[in-house]
Amino acid sequence: MASGTSIDLTRREFVASWGSLLAGASFLSSSSDGAQIGEVSARGEPLTLQDLEASARVAGMSFSAEEMTLALPGVQRQLTLFRQRLDQVSLDESSSPAMRFDPLLPGRSRPDQANRVVLSQAAVPRLPDTEEDIAYAPVTHLSEWIRSRQLSSERLTEIYLRRLGRFDSRLHCVVTLTRDLARQQARRADRELAQGRYRGPLHGIPWGAKDLLDTAGIATTWGAAPFRDRVAERDAAVVQRLERAGAVLVAKLTLGALAMGDVWFDDTTRNPFNPEQGSSGSSAGSAAATAAGLVGFSIGTETLGSIVSPCMRCGTTGLRPTFGRVARTGAMPLCWSLDKIGPICRTVEDAALVLAAIHGADEGDPSSVDCGFDYDGRRDLSGLKVGYSPRWFEGQGRDGDRRALGALRGLGLELVEVDLPDLPYSLLYTILNVEAAAAFEALTRSHRDDLLVRQSGGAWPNLFRKAWYVPAVEWLQLDRLRRQAMEGLAGVFDSVDLVSAPSFGNPLLVATNFTGHPSLTLRTGFREDQTPTGTTLWGRLFDEGTLCRVGVALERELRVWDRRPERS
Repeated sequence: MASGTSIDLTRREFVASWGSLLAGASFLSSSSDGAQIGEVSARGEPLTLQDLEASARVAGMSFSAEEMTLALPGVQRQLTLFRQRLDQVSLDESSSPAMRFDPLLPGRSRPDQANRVVLSQAAVPRLPDTEEDIAYAPVTHLSEWIRSRQLSSERLTEIYLRRLGRFDSRLHCVVTLTRDLARQQARRADRELAQGRYRGPLHGIPWGAKDLLDTAGIATTWGAAPFRDRVAERDAAVVQRLERAGAVLVAKLTLGALAMGDVWFDDTTRNPFNPEQGSSGSSAGSAAATAAGLVGFSIGTETLGSIVSPCMRCGTTGLRPTFGRVARTGAMPLCWSLDKIGPICRTVEDAALVLAAIHGADEGDPSSVDCGFDYDGRRDLSGLKVGYSPRWFEGQGRDGDRRALGALRGLGLELVEVDLPDLPYSLLYTILNVEAAAAFEALTRSHRDDLLVRQSGGAWPNLFRKAWYVPAVEWLQLDRLRRQAMEGLAGVFDSVDLVSAPSFGNPLLVATNFTGHPSLTLRTGFREDQTPTGTTLWGRLFDEGTLCRVGVALERELRVWDRRPERS
């Protein structure tokens, strides 16, 4: 791999390498002092030795003049063929790479487990008198009230539609209210129940979709101005599955543009516990709406923290499933080997109910698999081992994590010290950026990335451009590093059933996203400013059932899940 030696390119070399690597994309940029660097286009212009020299320096390589002279005709021919031939191929959002990431190492198999969800036998209280109390109830309660016909889906749907209309001006968490569809689905749910047809625990429950899940005939904007008028012809697989489960779609919820952060084309989504804060991202609207009692549950997605982070900020429960467990057909592709879809809820058992409804393979997602999801809330926790590292819990800002670790010890779980392999996990970010740049190549080439609100060095437009500088050889070397991370995490989970660790400030968020392991994020308490604290449990591949069992026990021990934002 290339060394970390600093490469001091001149502006002319920089432009030359851009022209070579972008292979025909023209663009206009400016230096820090405002001087314009003229438009560059490699299309139709022969490459020079200077182009190759500059590009090689970007890659951290050094070739002699003779070597570059020998390579030049082939590179020119290759560049021309790429553009001529690839321009003739339709590579739209539905086109996945032939290479498929599998989180299972050779010689290992998915667990042979049943498909079942057995709820802990907690009593369901009577239907509350106030709409607010109903709105904040967990799905486990809402479900029983609807099943027993104490509450109609139509009434519950109208409660949530009113709350969405009332609080969205403060939270900016809604892209599209789906009123007509919601009322139609709610009436059907009530009619079916009256006829004796009960679809299951999500029957009649209103939910919100992160606005990167396709909905037929309803705009799916990806949170980004260039796509604000985009309308799909078919529902995403997850949307279809929730409709079959009887759930009621009330809103398309905000996400940071193209699944980064909490800034979308119209505003910044806010934290219900402190509207001066953004709700974090990119499942910004899903977490905010769930925390504020505007939906029964929501669906989020994660590539590298987009469920964990907003759940930490808003105090919601986020279950990020094993990579491949939930089919992504009809979801915006950002990184084919990393993207995951999961529930954002108010309680852990709610998340288990939702995962049970949405998991499974679909032919539109070659990475998706069928594997049973087995959660039994009545099983005790005896014999379970929880890995942790003392240094992860040191320092300020770890009170919630230490509280959770102490509660796990008090519940009788065996705590085992573990350590992750010492690998440069942050280098793996490049894999994400390269895949994302490929997914949105047309946006970069057309300059419509200029329409995105965020244009900083760490925002997508610049990250997409930077990705064109990553040599294919280096990208493949990073994939080999990823395999080392997979082997290292497999060793950790061979010795423990799950790991307890802060959501941030340790390698697990990055490492487990790239290895495909699941996680469960839940609330642990509150700071002095009354904003939530949280922690994350990290689990074995396809063992979300154990994560949920431990999460339920932890949730009950901490007794903080049901506190509401003061002004909602």
